[in-house]
Amino acid sequence: MERKLFTALQGEHAQRLNDTLSKQGFRRSQNVLYRPSCAECSACLSARIRVADFVPDRSQRRILRKNTHLRRNATSPWATEDQFALFRRYLDDRHADGGMADMDIFEFAAMIEETPIKSRVIEYTRSPRDGEKVRPLAAVCLTDVFDDGLSMVYSFYDPDLASQSLGTHVILDHITFAREAGLPYLYLGYWVPGSRKMGYKSGFSALEIYKGGAWQPIGDPAEYRAELHPLSVDPIAEQVARISLPDSRPAPE
Repeated sequence: MERKLFTALQGEHAQRLNDTLSKQGFRRSQNVLYRPSCAECSACLSARIRVADFVPDRSQRRILRKNTHLRRNATSPWATEDQFALFRRYLDDRHADGGMADMDIFEFAAMIEETPIKSRVIEYTRSPRDGEKVRPLAAVCLTDVFDDGLSMVYSFYDPDLASQSLGTHVILDHITFAREAGLPYLYLGYWVPGSRKMGYKSGFSALEIYKGGAWQPIGDPAEYRAELHPLSVDPIAEQVARISLPDSRPAPE
């Protein structure tokens, strides 16, 4: 059975709480922070890229060259009809049986707009084709801004452009985006050893995972396996006791 530690993300200290807990493997979903804490499994490992040490491989360099026509535009977290139309096409093509498959435009707007912290919607537009008067959306990413990095909350792209590897391109461009902003990390969410859907994350150099209460280089991904024994997971009380919280006291004048 899936189980999570979670806390509400609200109030004047929401940004500090998010910054602090994200460094400890937590992830944001609207105004909730959560971290997997299943009773008999510790497979989900938070992953991030050390921006300064990242070096693209040959395949990633080819993807960057293939997508030089794309333009990036960072906007406020405000949902649009164009974004939702692309989101629906993406879900119908890639995740028709997933948990988000039935999301309507109001739920989509809530996912984008219900953020108590500093967030941005990063839009990628492509060159217009014959008959198109504007640059259409090619990909979109909801991105949180931490004090030490960027976090890719959710991204989606035009399924008709699958040959351009837009999912990988968006990650590569976010690495550049973080570097331009002077931020040391790009947070990718969770990586699960052996998962085909999440395997692409281990293809990025300078990747770290949060395991045993600390960030560590991933090393060889093939050496990891999903821990599926009850003794592989610390009791909830011990996990909670080890969580560090931000000091909520006002700074001295």
